[in-house]
Amino acid sequence: MKTLIKNIKQLLQVERTPRSRVCGADMARMDSISDAYLIVEDDRIADFGRMTELKEQSFDKEIDAHGRMVLPAFCDSHTHLVYAGSREIEYIDKIRGLSYEEIAKRGGGILNSAKRVQEADEAQLYDEAMERLHTMATYGTGAVEIKSGYGMTTEAELKMLRVIRRIKETSPLTVKATLLGAHGIPMEYRGRQEAFVDLVVDEMIPRAADEGLADFVDVFCDAGFFTVEDTERILEAGAKRGLRGKIHANEMACSGGIQVAVKHNALSCDHLEYTGEAEIECLKGSETMPTVLPGAAFFLNMRYAPVRQMIEAGLPVAMASDYNPGSSPSGNMQLVLSFACVNYRMLPEEAINATTLNTAYAMGLSDTLGSIAVGKRANFVITKPIPTYEYLPYAYGENKVEQTFLNGKAL
Repeated sequence: MKTLIKNIKQLLQVERTPRSRVCGADMARMDSISDAYLIVEDDRIADFGRMTELKEQSFDKEIDAHGRMVLPAFCDSHTHLVYAGSREIEYIDKIRGLSYEEIAKRGGGILNSAKRVQEADEAQLYDEAMERLHTMATYGTGAVEIKSGYGMTTEAELKMLRVIRRIKETSPLTVKATLLGAHGIPMEYRGRQEAFVDLVVDEMIPRAADEGLADFVDVFCDAGFFTVEDTERILEAGAKRGLRGKIHANEMACSGGIQVAVKHNALSCDHLEYTGEAEIECLKGSETMPTVLPGAAFFLNMRYAPVRQMIEAGLPVAMASDYNPGSSPSGNMQLVLSFACVNYRMLPEEAINATTLNTAYAMGLSDTLGSIAVGKRANFVITKPIPTYEYLPYAYGENKVEQTFLNGKAL
């Protein structure tokens, strides 16, 4: 199947020489082509350029994108979208002034979701997750990382991972699975946290690895959750089983999570509200992608990660949705794009780099996704008619996507 998208007003995020990620000042640069074409063969990008350069040839299908932009589909490198039910009552508790930690201490938060996941069957979890995933795709998302973490027992964590495997097999989106056994501390393990870490290390990780259910292992390394020592044990156990680390870090405090992420060559460290000069210096030259989750900071009314200082120091930055029922109940990456510009003072070009190529890197997928490049997977969106690409973050709340293409096919 050979498809031509022609008369594109502007083709964004094009690369003749693909990069794995974009860092520092380069984040403000984004190559584009006006009055462009894009050729897709089967599920891959075959060619692109200016309309004046298009050679005469036959196509199975032609799409006229006059007045529209084309850009890579968003990559969302941090979601928890396999869960049962919602948590709007806790949302009211937050409005009344209770903190995230206070809600967690009385059995809410992650523990609330864990109880529901333990009670739900795989069919329910799958159906609810697929509905959320479809909505995300209509807003332009083409790849997601889905974490477990609402199981908190070995069997429930594996149940979540089996649901994610089924999503991988049946969804047109590209999906990565992460074992987040250390997401919270069950009530029965309060006061003996090391025993729960033993469970993660000795049962969850070996079984997930042996059954081929996970691509990565993650830990919530933060105040009130898991310590640096806990995190090191879990990352080392994952590495022995071929699971590279990813970390929730520095959302509540300067936890040492960023430093342990870099020490163990984690693919990403996420949240990062509490990031200072020492943490920025530690990240320099590392292969760990700093990933900011604007939806969570917005929803919880938290401080914002120092993105401008990170970029000015030469770091790359990725941005993801953190889609989950407690602290970020939205998978709308267009909204993340707007948050990046409004709350973190990122330029539109920086925000697009952060939600496409750099988030692809944070999933280990930047060799196949995240930009318009020959040979990459044909995951892209055609916008509605819009005046400029700056309109993408400007018009927050409006769905600017007319069509999402995944693996070369329109949804």
